[in-house]
Amino acid sequence: MTFRTALLAALLLAAPAAFAQQGDVAKGRELSTTCAACHGPTGAESLDPSYPVIAGQFADYLRKALTDYRSGARSNAIMATQAQPLSDQDIRDLAAFYASQPSPLQDLSKVPAIQR
Repeated sequence: MTFRTALLAALLLAAPAAFAQQGDVAKGRELSTTCAACHGPTGAESLDPSYPVIAGQFADYLRKALTDYRSGARSNAIMATQAQPLSDQDIRDLAAFYASQPSPLQDLSKVPAIQR
């Protein structure tokens, strides 16, 4: 087997796993009804200033946060209760949905530093 053939075979075998890691925005929208009670329908309308805006957040961040709430690595009684029943795919779907929403958040890394 040549190197090119072996590489192609490895890529083809890895492709299904890579696609399985993606979230489904439509399924995430369906799952988001519970989240909307605090974060609003799109995640940008938090009902209390202490609830974060989750619309437009990076999907990787949202996945990590929900996974950590579910495992107890991140502590918040309300979020732990909400995240506990979620499967890994549910978390990917919710992350995809909220990451796809318009957001009032700004990327401050593009703001010039203030001159002193």
